[in-house]
Amino acid sequence: MKPAIGRDTMMCMSLSARPGNFGSRFHNHLYDAMGIDGVYKSFSTTDLAGAMAGIRALGIRGCAVSMPFKEAAITLLDDLDASARAIDSVNTIVNDGGHLTGYNTDYGAVRTLVTRSGITADTPFLLRGSGGMGKAVAAALRDAGQTQGTIVARNADAGRRLAEQYGFGWVAELDDAPAAGMLVNVTPIGMRGGNEGALAFPDAMIAQAVLVCDAVAVPVETPLLAAAARHGVARITGEQIAVLQALEQFVLYTGQTPNDAQVAAAAVFAAAG
Repeated sequence: MKPAIGRDTMMCMSLSARPGNFGSRFHNHLYDAMGIDGVYKSFSTTDLAGAMAGIRALGIRGCAVSMPFKEAAITLLDDLDASARAIDSVNTIVNDGGHLTGYNTDYGAVRTLVTRSGITADTPFLLRGSGGMGKAVAAALRDAGQTQGTIVARNADAGRRLAEQYGFGWVAELDDAPAAGMLVNVTPIGMRGGNEGALAFPDAMIAQAVLVCDAVAVPVETPLLAAAARHGVARITGEQIAVLQALEQFVLYTGQTPNDAQVAAAAVFAAAG
């Protein structure tokens, strides 16, 4: 059991436009299980610069960064790890004595899960979205060996730029997209409190896929994932991505690595909240 909260308690946090409970429950469960004197709390803000200044001034040890702050936070940091510098997207901030360094743990999580899926390198894929998470996923797919990809993004500048950076194609609308065996959603479509209930890809397109990946973690069973299950299509869930990236964050913040049983228990606890 962790010590009672006191002046030496490590504080970690997350920033998101739509704060959820997954990260808080995951990290706090591990603090309890491993006896770590820490507290994790989620926040939202309309003053990102002020939030970053607060992290620095108050000695907040770590901060997870979600939409829409993954790119905007970069200019407010002192340094970028290679994982964030390569894709110009931050989802994790570590505070070392007032020196803020940005990391990206989404990249490693997605690359690991795609590699584990066993999908062949020549399987065409569609990646819907071109924001900060889109950058991490595009880089992870390329580095996992995928070569036949198309970015689907209405923002022509961002979509083309992302496609060109990683050697993929670009289209503005799904109606213009080529057939694909892997479908990846990195937009808020299907997210609780946003476009909940909407499908990121047409049902007919899902039925013909061999693998579907949804970066949305809340709800755990998005409409896209439910449709994939209905058609017997293999899935990579937002919850799986969230667990792996949060585990890497936990290690960065604490310097400690939980065992597999502790991670599994924290994941179950987090998903139930």
